[in-house]
Order: sequence, then structure tokens, then C-alpha cells
Amino acid sequence: MQQKNKLVGTPINRIDGILKVTGKADYSTDHPVKNLAYAVLFKSTIAAGKILTIDTTAAEKAPGVLAVITHKNAPKLKVDGGLRGGALLQSPEIEFYGQHIGLVVAETFEQARHATRLVNVEYEKTTPKVDFDKLAKEAVLPKDKEKADARRGDAKAALSSADYKVEEVYGTPIEHHHPLEPHATIAEWTGDHVTLYNSAQIVNGAQSAAAATLNLKPEQVRIISPYIGGGFGSKGGQWANLVLTAVAAKQVNRPVKLALTRQQMFNSVGLRQRNFQKVSLAATKDGKLTALAHEITTHAAIHSEFVEPCGDCSKIMYDAPNSLITYRVVPMNLILPTYTRGPGKSTGSFALESAMDELAYKLKMDPIELRIKNEPARDPSDGKPWSSRATVQCLREGAKAFGWDKRKAEPRQNQQGNYLIGYGVACGTYPAHQRPTSAIVKLKRSGNDVTATVELAAADLGTGTYTILTQTAADALVLPIQNVKVLIGDSDLPPAAGAVGSVGAASYANAVNDACIKITDELIAKSGKQFFARPTATQLMISEKITDFQTRVDSKPPGNVDEYSSHSFNANFAEVAVNISTGMVRVTRFLAVTGAGTILNPKTARSQIIGGNVWGIGMALTEESVVDPRWGNFATRSFADYHVPSNLDIGTMDAIFIREDDQIINKMGVKGIGEVGIVGVAAAVANAVFNATGKRVRELPITPDKLL
Repeated sequence: MQQKNKLVGTPINRIDGILKVTGKADYSTDHPVKNLAYAVLFKSTIAAGKILTIDTTAAEKAPGVLAVITHKNAPKLKVDGGLRGGALLQSPEIEFYGQHIGLVVAETFEQARHATRLVNVEYEKTTPKVDFDKLAKEAVLPKDKEKADARRGDAKAALSSADYKVEEVYGTPIEHHHPLEPHATIAEWTGDHVTLYNSAQIVNGAQSAAAATLNLKPEQVRIISPYIGGGFGSKGGQWANLVLTAVAAKQVNRPVKLALTRQQMFNSVGLRQRNFQKVSLAATKDGKLTALAHEITTHAAIHSEFVEPCGDCSKIMYDAPNSLITYRVVPMNLILPTYTRGPGKSTGSFALESAMDELAYKLKMDPIELRIKNEPARDPSDGKPWSSRATVQCLREGAKAFGWDKRKAEPRQNQQGNYLIGYGVACGTYPAHQRPTSAIVKLKRSGNDVTATVELAAADLGTGTYTILTQTAADALVLPIQNVKVLIGDSDLPPAAGAVGSVGAASYANAVNDACIKITDELIAKSGKQFFARPTATQLMISEKITDFQTRVDSKPPGNVDEYSSHSFNANFAEVAVNISTGMVRVTRFLAVTGAGTILNPKTARSQIIGGNVWGIGMALTEESVVDPRWGNFATRSFADYHVPSNLDIGTMDAIFIREDDQIINKMGVKGIGEVGIVGVAAAVANAVFNATGKRVRELPITPDKLL
């Protein structure tokens, strides 16, 4: 019999690893559904205006075509039902280039794709708003009240009288999510009920949004999403393709599969918006901050608004008595921005942590010591105590492990052959939450062998949900790991939080742990006996000769958790080599040190952190979606021109976790790591580039032309 707490915290291999590498894990388009038809979307070729005529005659007559659906024959849908981005074929109005204007359903994918090219569309064009550089001056206050100006003290006055100050503007470009698995759906109707095989980071959220948009009750929609090939926020909210697949299946009266192409991903499922961020820091000559201002200008869609919270890190990272955080937004003819990994914090930390590095250089102070000197004892934004905060420990331990003492304070002092070597550091944070989640545990006995099945509508983006929940249940039930089966990704299971915002692990693991404790308590009560030592569920199933037993729990966060400020924190260390002749930058070493409470599985956690780090390196050096201001479409439309890091771009990566026992955040002390892994990374790389070259690049990505 396994001992309690033997598995949680150990680096076991992924439970679903063999299924994935052998192709047996069913992603959204892999489910065996009979008599499938295939749908292909066609899109607008203008960014603003309306459709005057749309001629589908030739497409309808093409071989294999079953239906052509446009705004002229689409059913009435609820446009505010919870889907993101509009494009539901409800009107002829065009709000961005690449907006869905119809879809073809055919016997084969090839037939459907061919028929989309036979549709003739005439437009009435209007002048699109697509040039952010020109439009930024028109930005206004966001509609979102949470983005109202946040003031503490008088930052402007403190800046005007500062001994030392930094006032600079930092730019981050549009980026796209690009999960390995593009968005795709299979829709199958049975009467007035529809099953949607779909990748959903929030299973119940997808169910409610699809139901509301289709004018159905939630129980009429079933979402099946056992495996997800990445999402990074783009599969958190659902988009029009989900419901349009159901519309197509209803119209042709058979199951339909719709899969976005990589090119269609650029204008179908959101993006990380472009930001101008002015950061102003004021400090005394010994490095104590007296003011911190972070003023953000960004963009949203023409009739819908999403503003990523770039100022969040600036609210809490450092102890500044005078603070100002502002947002301004301009509507543009681009698809609605949305949550993208580390939303707001990844981009906002680039600006804040670059400015901290600039201030440290002006003060002739070590960047680590400047950060430690301004470590806040409480959350500066609201005065709440921290549930735990490991920033200083992350910095100290990281400096030792990285060899920070070898860094040269002045730039261009470390040359190896034709390369300039630089070191950079930056910190990051992401809030930690547990969300309400329900779970069922079912025990089954055959002789003296007891097995458990755990059920909840959780999601696994590839991050290891199956594995950590198996570990959690095996520990709590004191069962061998092979005797535990986890079922997730189905809206027919008990409702669960989403795999978004670093709430998944904390919410799922605590619910499963609570359910396992509850089923043991109920078995003890059922036995009617008193025990000197608490028996396990397995022992009770055997001793009481119980064949089947189950229970459900509806788990919630602790009642006092809102009295504290709870976050994961990190410190990122980068070493870069910059080619003197070409300006090419390579990150030769990267170390992330993270304080994130209980680490349920160090192996999957390390993978999460390094994955975030790699994206952060891409954010720093290569990733940028470029809008052609003449037309409003993206000039970057594939991986040939939207550059993500490859293996050869990445040097030695390492991750360290600080031991952190947070007894406030939740019963298991889990904070979450999915988002924080990208936060602060781009700034660490940019700061290292400055240390190497003496050139401060404030507009990402840091391409060779900016260094030569």
C-alpha cells in the first residue's frame, strides 16, 4: 500500500504520454464520427464596409457541394451569447479583414475548399482604421471600469522633483497564439441536441456560449474536449467557428467537420494587441522608488472591447508611495484581441522591468539590489498582506545558480570572439486563484483490488492535468497510481473551472482531494465503527465488503482567501550572445526561478515554465504580426513569416522552484504556473542585450536591424 503524500510533488511521467506519442489521443477532429461532411470558411477581403452582393451560384453547383451558408440564409443567432469576435453571418457589415462571410459544406474537404473560390462578392468599402501609429492619439478611456485610472499619491509631482528618473515608452507588437492544434470542431445533431467535439480551455464556458448563441438550453449542448493541442488563451473564449459548424451540420442534416487553416488562425480567434507603454520611475539617489507611473495605449475591435491589463505588475511589484496606472484604447478594424499567455503581465513586465534596468544603470546600482531595495511588505495596491511572496528568494537563489557575480556592470565589456556577451534579469508575477469546481469519485472493488475513477469537466491543454489529478487522487485514497483513472473534458461531467489564468491546477487538484477525503469520511460513517487510526478508503471498501461507492464534492476556495494578496512570483536570468557583424541575438542560457506554492509534479511543472520561457524569448526576439496599413490584412500569415523560436534558437534552459508553503491560498497550497512562466522573460532578454551591446531596444521584437 502506498503511503500518503508519496506521489504529489514527485516527477512522475505523464499519464497520457504514450497515448499522445502513439497517436491514440483524440483531439477535436480525431473523433470517429460516421457520415462526415466538411466545411470550409470563406472570408472578407476588405477591412471595413459592407457586402453589396454575394453570388454563390457557381459554388452551389460545384461537385460535392451540399450547402453554401452566408448572411443571406444563416439562421438567426444570438450575437451576444458569449462567443468572442462576432463574425456569425448575421449581417452584411464588415468590421475587419478576414471576417467570416460564409462557409461551404461538401462531401470532401477539397470540394469545399474549391467551391469557396467560386463565390463572387462585391463590397461597398469604407476607410478602415488599421494604422495604430496614427490612431493612437485618438485613444480614449476604456469602457471597462476596472481599467479606470488608478492613483495613489501624486506620481506626477514626485517625478518632477526626483533625484533620478526614467521616462520612456516601450512598444510591444501584435502577437498570435498559434497552438500546435489549430481550432477545429465536429458537430453532430441528435434531434434538438448537439454534440460538439472541440478544443475548449473552459469546457462549461464553451457549452454555455454555444447554447446561448444557438438559442438552446445548456443541457442541449455537449462539449467533448478530452485533449487539447495547446491554446494559450485562444481556446479560453470560443469563437464563431464553433457555432458555425453546428449551423452547417443542422442545415445539411449530418455531422460536419470544420478545421481552421493556419492562415485562417490569424484573423479568426483573436490576438495579443499592440501596446504603447510609457513607464516613468522616480527614485532617490540610494535607489528608493518615490513614484511609478505606467500609462498604456492600446486598441480594441470596432464594436467590442478587450484591454489586456498591462499595468497589473506595476501595481504590486515594487513599493512606491506614488503610483499612476492608466489605460487608453482606440477602436480599430481588426479582430477582437483576447487573452494571450500571461495576458497583460507578459507585455507589461517588459515595460516595467526594462525601466527598472534603466534606472539601475543610471543609479550605478546592481539591478537585483534595486529590486530588493523596493520589495513591498504588503500589496501596494490595496494594503493586503501577502499569502506568500518569494521574489527576494527567487532573486538571491537565481543569482547564485546563474553566476550573476560574473556580470560586467558596464555594457560591451564581455567579448568572446565575434560575440558580445550580456547578462539580464527581470521579475514577474501572476495572480493565484482557486475557482469553484465539482468532482465525483467512484470506487469499485473486485476481491481485494480497489480502483478509483475521478470525473470532472476539467481541461488539459497538454500541461499535465491528467497526471497531477491521478497523483492527487492516488495520494488521498492511498491507492497505487495504476488503480486511478481520470475522466475530464466533457460537459456531461461535474462542472469545473477552466484551464485559464493559472486557476486549473489549484481548482482541479483541490476538488479531487476534497472528494477523496469526503468519500473516506462517508465510508467511515457507513461502517458505523470507531477507529484508533484513520483507515483508508481501500481498507474500508475491503473490510465492509462494499462493491461500489461514490460521492461528489463541490469545492470552493477558503473563506478568508480574499483577505490576502496571492500571486506566483519569479526571477528570470538571461545570457545572450550578440553577433557583432550581423546583430543576431542568441539566448545562450536562461534560468527561471519561481515561487508558486506546492508543485504537484516537478517534471510537468518544469515543462510548463520552460515552455513559457521559450515563448518569452520569441516575444523578445522574433514574434510580430504586421498589419498592412493599405488593406488591413496581416502581411505575416504563416510560420514562414511569423517567426517562432525553433530548437536551434534556444540555448540551455533551466528552472528552479522555491520551496513555498502557502497555507492561505488553498488547502493544498497550489498557486499555478501556466501564466507566470512567460512574465518577465522578454525584459530579461532585452536587459541582457543592453548589457552586451549598450543599445537599449524599447520596441519588440529585438531584430538585428535595431542593433546594427
